[in-house]
Amino acid sequence: MWIVDGLLNAARMAWEVWWALVLGFALSGVVQAWVPRARLERALGGRGLREVSLATALGAVSSSCSYAAIAIAKSLFQQGASLVSAMAFQFASTNLVFELGLVLWIFLGWQFTLAEFVGGIVLILLMWVALNALVSRRREESVRAYAVEAETGHVHHTSGGSKPFSLQGWSDVAYNFRGDLQMLWKELIGGFLIAGYVSLLPMGFFNALFITHAWAPLRIAENVVVGPIVAALAFVCSIGNIPLAAVLWSGGISFGGVIAFIFADLIILPIINAYRKYYGARFAALLTGVMFAAMVISALIVDGLFSLIGIVPAYRPSIESIAERPVTWNYTSVLDVIFGLVFVALIALTLRRGAKVDD
Repeated sequence: MWIVDGLLNAARMAWEVWWALVLGFALSGVVQAWVPRARLERALGGRGLREVSLATALGAVSSSCSYAAIAIAKSLFQQGASLVSAMAFQFASTNLVFELGLVLWIFLGWQFTLAEFVGGIVLILLMWVALNALVSRRREESVRAYAVEAETGHVHHTSGGSKPFSLQGWSDVAYNFRGDLQMLWKELIGGFLIAGYVSLLPMGFFNALFITHAWAPLRIAENVVVGPIVAALAFVCSIGNIPLAAVLWSGGISFGGVIAFIFADLIILPIINAYRKYYGARFAALLTGVMFAAMVISALIVDGLFSLIGIVPAYRPSIESIAERPVTWNYTSVLDVIFGLVFVALIALTLRRGAKVDD
């Protein structure tokens, strides 16, 4: 029975983010096929606060699941965006988006929604400072060259060869869309399957990993360090980790520990493996380390700030009230159907073009 339950949980998680996956990979295809490199270099090529702020704003209105976000960020970086701009976009598109805030509000309350956005800005600023200090322009260009030349299983159709919105243009987008999926399909399926079975573990297993009764500074420090590690091992990305975060909050972990856990959707193990494919193993390790440190520090800052002004919530819902939420027909289901049709259309374009080549 547990086999079926794990598969069902994996399917539910995939259903929750399917539309965002298709949208994100489609946007990645558009960036690669239509957006001129010179335009991206002018808008996002610098390392200053202006470029990072613009990338953050663009990410916040380009909601994606974690897998799709890293694909778009990789495409932006390949096309000439600076590393810090690409990473700011990547984080904002998974952690500063409307639907994440809405789900957080529903499960945990407005304080967590506010903390997510405040902490997200702090985290991006920390990454900006750290990456500027640790990654020289020369190394950035070598990483960009690796990303461009990385084996992806297909040839990307880049801007300049076709007009946007033309049949040829959409065909190029479709090929890039299909190629990114071919590169990450194992990580996608593996991540959802593992998350589905991890979700069957008793909640006491997760809560036991956190110190819940100790001197407050020690408890908070341990929670914000362990939170991202638990998230990385849980394999749940983007909005999918909010229910588990709510369960952890119910079990007694600190406010900052929950925020650090939510931030960690971009360092789950399948995504770290994707960084290795995109940027090389050494740089993937550096990037993961910078992200982890930024998550821990930003969560500590948010916890301290919210404690100082007295808005850390005291109420903790019961685990049963979270775990027994029914699956309903809602806006997510409608979007899944719509973007399912988009998926079919884009794949059909690649098949149509392949058939013409064979002829």
